[in-house]
Amino acid sequence: MVSQMYQSKLPSIDVVIPVYNAPVSTQNCINSVVACLGQSIKHILIQDDASDVETRDMLNQLPYKCVRIHHAKKNQGFGKSVNEAVCRSDADYVLVLNSDTVANEDFLPPLCVALAVDPQLAAIIPSGNYYKKFNLNQYSCQPGGYILTHRLGGYAFLIRRSVFQEMCGFDPAYGRGYYEDVDMGRRLIKRGWRIGMHPGAYIYHKGGGSFGRGLSYQTLKRRGRITYFSRYPKARRNVMLISGNCPLTDFPLDFLDAIDNVFREGGGVHWLTPEHSPQLFCLHMTHTTRSLSATIRLLLRGLLRKDKRVSEVWILPNASHLQRSLFFFLGQLRGIKVRS
Repeated sequence: MVSQMYQSKLPSIDVVIPVYNAPVSTQNCINSVVACLGQSIKHILIQDDASDVETRDMLNQLPYKCVRIHHAKKNQGFGKSVNEAVCRSDADYVLVLNSDTVANEDFLPPLCVALAVDPQLAAIIPSGNYYKKFNLNQYSCQPGGYILTHRLGGYAFLIRRSVFQEMCGFDPAYGRGYYEDVDMGRRLIKRGWRIGMHPGAYIYHKGGGSFGRGLSYQTLKRRGRITYFSRYPKARRNVMLISGNCPLTDFPLDFLDAIDNVFREGGGVHWLTPEHSPQLFCLHMTHTTRSLSATIRLLLRGLLRKDKRVSEVWILPNASHLQRSLFFFLGQLRGIKVRS
């Protein structure tokens, strides 16, 4: 029935690709979009962010009729480039892609189905190589088959164009790039929208296509991180949750609300249980079978990044007396607030 819904009213989709140099990976990206998504899209809107001559020439020689190229006179950065390109679209949905992504399949149908089924879903991300470190079978799927997330991944996402414009697009305060997507995710959540990641859709993302992984990348990312956490300090909350073996459905309602509030503010919950846990809420909830090594690893994480550190320890009543005593001691040792 869901597939019939998608077939009966196909949404119009434009693809937006901001480009800054990296001609080889950019051409690979565009070729893959035409080959794999060509039947599902209207136009590919290329925003050339004042690239060098080699990249400009490559773009101008593309043979595809669906491609629309705009050469900016000066470098504006990822956020402004996407904003300008979206303003030239009249499609229902916009697919924003980094120029170092590669499509291997038409992943748009399941994303469109999710948006059609859930009117509160603003944006949805295809799964990719980044999510290989997750056990996606642990997470509860929402109607439409997506997993809830509270972090927008800017490398590839499909968004309702009206919502993107309602949000005034990416905030230009983030300059050339990094964390403008996470910031938009926070703003979407604050306005009552939902963000999803679909495990049935896939795209490859190389990462660092325009800036590489050198000093420029590190400087831009650090600057974006500082701006983001200055705006959303509660996004630094990382809760270590200690419990006995129990499903989430056994948690008190007020406790579930407290966990959900951590997610909505941009934080995360790391759940430790004696044995393997059942399903988890969203991608910001991770689970580890409790052991001394796992506990120490969590408590010591973030030595160089404050936003990665465990900030609170929550201990449920079904944890043993020995466990409560141990975690109170370890929490005090690390200067972490412990709540029982």
